[in-house]
Amino acid sequence: MEITDIRVKKVTSEGKMKAVASVTFDNAFVVHDIKVIEGVEKLFTAMPSRRTPENEFKDIAHPINSEMREMLEKAIIEKYNETLLQEEE
Repeated sequence: MEITDIRVKKVTSEGKMKAVASVTFDNAFVVHDIKVIEGVEKLFTAMPSRRTPENEFKDIAHPINSEMREMLEKAIIEKYNETLLQEEE
């Protein structure tokens, strides 16, 4: 599976959430609402989720192994940083 497009939309409100990303795989499948969040030490991503009737959050879509999670997070954060640089120009 190959990431063929990443679109990042910066969030303007104050807080830890910095952006929302949409990632396209193999020009055939897209996952929306992946959040870019500012953590204590670094940026990280959070998968799209839904609140259950028990007030818990469950991921709607997520990687099933650490290699895919790392690849996806790295690609999204690189695109986020690219977006920030383009805005500064």
